[in-house]
Amino acid sequence: MDPRPEKAGFPVGLTLAALNLFVGLIALGVWQVERLAWKRDLIARVDARIHAAPVPAPASATQADEYRRVTATGAFLHDKAALVQAATVRGAGYWVLTPLRQANGVILLVNRGFVPPEAKARYDRPQGVVRVTGLLRLTEPGGGFLRSNDPAADRWYSRDVAAIAAARNLRPVAGYFIDAQAGPSPNALPVGGLTVVSFPNNHLQYAITWFILAAMVAGAYSLVMRQSGKDRRG
Repeated sequence: MDPRPEKAGFPVGLTLAALNLFVGLIALGVWQVERLAWKRDLIARVDARIHAAPVPAPASATQADEYRRVTATGAFLHDKAALVQAATVRGAGYWVLTPLRQANGVILLVNRGFVPPEAKARYDRPQGVVRVTGLLRLTEPGGGFLRSNDPAADRWYSRDVAAIAAARNLRPVAGYFIDAQAGPSPNALPVGGLTVVSFPNNHLQYAITWFILAAMVAGAYSLVMRQSGKDRRG
């Protein structure tokens, strides 16, 4: 059997495969460039919200409101507080989520801050009307990583506003919570102001990786085609 037709047809299949792979890698690189622009815009918008003057806490919130600085006035319902497991720069412990009843009757859940396990029953409980300033945060339904909230056992692994409100028979409740800012005393418990605002931004590295792989495919294809041409001439 003459092998030349098979040899002549081989570059065609190779060309199609290399072209598909090259186009796919370029598309992935372009997508990462677009994601990079989106992420930079997101970071800039969130940074602007964090450093803006606080505004009155809204009745409801969307993703466009997350990390906005807000302020609210009311009275804490300390007997309805929920302790949510937390891992912070201060170690493991609990977030103290305390309902704040406003003058209009609407309740806001306020993450007053962190307490270590040994202090979960002896943190400060201010009485009367208080003013809270902090970052608006969206609810965290379901639970934490590999752990579901267990309202019946009063075990909380995420700040699920609806579930905590239902377990504490609180209503009406705004569908978000507030991460309170740090208080005037650094030694007071709970410790506020521990919100971590961090958005991984590896899109540039990913884009460069995809473009390099595309260039490697083009280079390998060129080498194979040159070798194939030598074999046919030989």
